[in-house]
Amino acid sequence: MFIVYAIVAIPLALGLLASAQLKLTKNPRIVEGIGGRLGVPLKWFPALAALEIAGALGLIAGLWIGPLGAAAGVGIVCYFIGAASTHVRAHDNKGVATPVVLGLAGAAALSLRFLSL
Repeated sequence: MFIVYAIVAIPLALGLLASAQLKLTKNPRIVEGIGGRLGVPLKWFPALAALEIAGALGLIAGLWIGPLGAAAGVGIVCYFIGAASTHVRAHDNKGVATPVVLGLAGAAALSLRFLSL
């Protein structure tokens, strides 16, 4: 199970870091989508990016410290539940798929790391 955890965790961590970078640099497409369409204030972007970075670091650290990887999985699932609910609240049915898929990837990482403890 550990190898499968690594196969899920590493790409997910890279995706979280890329997303955090887009938020920190206030990429125009992200600002328009998250800030404009969903109504998330720009002042929240650094905090959201910090949560994504923490999740990514937790997944990577989880390769060596199992409980930390599982805890990161819990945090990622919670983060993307919030993201998906924000899309639903804004009636953005097309955009809800991305946080749902990423939340499921976080749940997979959580489950796989828990099973490999």
